[in-house]
Amino acid sequence: MTKAVLAQPPASTEQAPPRRPKKRIDRTYYFMLVPAVALFTFFLVLPSVIGVTFSLTNYAGYGEWRFIGFGNYFAMLDDPAILRAYGFTFFLAIVAVIAVNICAMAIALGLNAKIKWRAGIRTIFFIPMVLSAIIVAYIFNYIFSTGLPTIAEALGFTPLASSLLASEQWAWVPIVFVTAWQAIPGATIIYLAGLQSVPEEVYEAAYLDGAGAWRRFASITLPLVAGYVMINIILGFKGFLGAYEIIVALTGGGPGNATTTVTMRILGGVTGGDYAYQMANAVIFFIIAISISLVQYRILNRKGMSL
Repeated sequence: MTKAVLAQPPASTEQAPPRRPKKRIDRTYYFMLVPAVALFTFFLVLPSVIGVTFSLTNYAGYGEWRFIGFGNYFAMLDDPAILRAYGFTFFLAIVAVIAVNICAMAIALGLNAKIKWRAGIRTIFFIPMVLSAIIVAYIFNYIFSTGLPTIAEALGFTPLASSLLASEQWAWVPIVFVTAWQAIPGATIIYLAGLQSVPEEVYEAAYLDGAGAWRRFASITLPLVAGYVMINIILGFKGFLGAYEIIVALTGGGPGNATTTVTMRILGGVTGGDYAYQMANAVIFFIIAISISLVQYRILNRKGMSL
């Protein structure tokens, strides 16, 4: 009996790990989350679902309607007005991005230099950023349609004696000018942040090696701020695709339909009895914008940058 008792293995002294108490979520979290989700669903998700649904119908914005499948989508492929709107929208975005980034980089280089009254000059350059786009556009509308032709006619400069806004061939020039004028300050701020992150010792070493101003810019400045250039290009392109207020105030999409963007075409159709057709246009435009955003996001990830 004693041997049997001694032969038994000793009881384990190890204790089971204590159970972690369930972490209770503070009710404040729900008070903040639920209203945000509800507002997002009501104002964004629900209208999007309704828009996609009506894009499959012949709904005019009023009266009866019926499902027609993808008829609106197929009709867009043969609609010259829609194709022209897409062409002008992408043309405007590309030209505006180029103009904004070239001017913003030049201004940022000047404002980053050791010049007198630098803080005051920076403030002046950033004023267009805080002004309303629609007000700025109406002011420039008067300048391009009345002021500039009057001055050109007095000077005998015939090409500008008539308003550029009335020319189908050149109406895009004032639009790009005003769009760039208001967008340049924002891009300049980003470039200034990039330029100030470049160590001054790098420029001093290059200067001692005999590198000129252009050589220092091409070999030092531009490579070191390449990430900021990419960010400005991405933000600018996405913003210019939705151009609306400035064009409405300058040309109203004219002359004819020469300066009508996709956004103007969508909003005009929604209020003009072409609801379902323009909902299909909006869905296509949304898919294109998302695709461009995903490509840009992958480019940023590859370069180790983030917005």
